[in-house]
Amino acid sequence: MPQQHSHTTPHNSATPGGHAPIDDGAGGPVVLDRRDGPHGEVVLRQHGQLLQIIANGTFLMDTSDGRSERLLVRAALEELRRGAHRRPPRLLIGGLGVGFSLAAAADEPAWGRITVVEREEAVIDWHREGGPLSRLSARALRDPRTEIVHADLLGHLGGGERFDALCLDIDNGPDWTVTEDNGSLYSPAGLAACSASLAPGGVLAVWSAQASPTFEDALRNAGFRRIRTEEIPVIRGVPDVVHFATKPA
Repeated sequence: MPQQHSHTTPHNSATPGGHAPIDDGAGGPVVLDRRDGPHGEVVLRQHGQLLQIIANGTFLMDTSDGRSERLLVRAALEELRRGAHRRPPRLLIGGLGVGFSLAAAADEPAWGRITVVEREEAVIDWHREGGPLSRLSARALRDPRTEIVHADLLGHLGGGERFDALCLDIDNGPDWTVTEDNGSLYSPAGLAACSASLAPGGVLAVWSAQASPTFEDALRNAGFRRIRTEEIPVIRGVPDVVHFATKPA
């Protein structure tokens, strides 16, 4: 989970960079589960037909759309193909969230192993069989390529394993993190860990609620190439974006 991000903000919130969840006229949200964990409070609530994840009072994401989360993994695969990648690529998704990115990855037979790193045990529980979010992820979780890892992303990246694509969706973006310690992921040391966890020619894709020119500079300084930012229109508010960068072959 955002340690995978705030696509939206609560009603009447003045938080910058997010988009208000759709009000479908079904009344106010209902809390389905509330947990206190090592990183603070995490909540799953239902608002009409939508399921919403909130962490420490920050609205992270809901089940209303998912276009940008799906693009996160689809465009990463396209970037790999531009580099004439041969073997089935190994994918790491940082943040399980509501499961859109995982579902998109499992729908693509070209991916090899799919590893999802999620630090909030509650989010993983909500996706287990019979859980509120299992309708979005059940088929992907049954896929033999899929592995769910309960861990902090930066700690997992330091384990020596290499991937062909890192798709990170754990915050509102580099300039707006869910918890203060998440900022280390976008620091020079964090980007160095991302690079070290990528195979040569591997792709880093980072979801963000808004473009971050300073993050593009940080990616260049970290040695990445082919850096670009792609906007994804949303139902309301400013577009989501995905930052892409490639490790030199």
